[in-house]
Amino acid sequence: MKISIPLFGLTLAFGASARVPRVFRRQEQCPSGSCSFTLSVNGEPVYENPTDSHQLAFGGSEPAAAVDFCINAEGQITDNAGVCGITQNTGNDMETSQFQCDEGMTSEFTITCGGELEYQGSPNFYACLASESVGYNIYATPPTSAQCASGAPEEITLQASSCAPECEATACPSNLNGEFQFPHLIIPVSESSPNEAPGTSFNGEVTADISSIFNFDIPESYSGEQCTLVFLFPEQSQLVTSSFTFSGSGAIDFAELSSPATASTSYANMPSVAKDLGTVTVAPGNSYSIATFSCPAGQTIAFELSAVGTTSLTYFQDYNPSPIGLYITAC
Repeated sequence: MKISIPLFGLTLAFGASARVPRVFRRQEQCPSGSCSFTLSVNGEPVYENPTDSHQLAFGGSEPAAAVDFCINAEGQITDNAGVCGITQNTGNDMETSQFQCDEGMTSEFTITCGGELEYQGSPNFYACLASESVGYNIYATPPTSAQCASGAPEEITLQASSCAPECEATACPSNLNGEFQFPHLIIPVSESSPNEAPGTSFNGEVTADISSIFNFDIPESYSGEQCTLVFLFPEQSQLVTSSFTFSGSGAIDFAELSSPATASTSYANMPSVAKDLGTVTVAPGNSYSIATFSCPAGQTIAFELSAVGTTSLTYFQDYNPSPIGLYITAC
């Protein structure tokens, strides 16, 4: 049996606390700055043990309502019975290392981005049958056979219904050694000539007056993969079939646009910015990972490069050795 409970990606430090008979009534909102969630094990809700409301259980033939938990910015978890943690030396060997909401507990929890609750860095908890009607009590370490009504304890994980942080995407390579896409349309647009639609270009151009829009067609085969927007800027001496002119600070702002450009796109009618990806200061001899995201398979997406301050860069977009310009890599 595998059980999982997801919470915030925070380290939760708990100190000894006095028993609090009732902190939050069920279904009542958590205090400001806290997040509300429930726990489950393989889809079965975690509830209060009907024979002892401070103990948490699941999987009984007569389950109670799921407990509403709250977690605050400091990582303290509470329910309607008090502060939640792992029992230590309670003077009752039958409850040692049990997951309870009660007094006298010191524990460290972490919530992973995948929604699993971890105790001292481990997502593994243990279920021990209390009775058929009550179900299974929850422990942080394997309980003894004497603590189980019958059978051996089973390893589980705890899953939270909400409050898990977003997972940070792992960037794909900032080179063209694997799968990659080059821009299928490059449109330079001029602020000083806002109604001029220059059409497609082979060059990327970023100056005080001109910014460039790059369209990428993401293949259907990229479904389920990660994509990384990369900017490659080799030394002039490394280029064989390309070249560039460069001056100024090198600061370039990268932005994702709300829709692709077309051959008739001008500065006046260019798509709006959907998400600014930040400013990167580039210099020859370097490669840069700009942003990582789930590949939008089967779609055309567009990005704008614009100068910040004194930057002036014009280059021939080329994937021949050494590649230069804006690309999307996949992994």
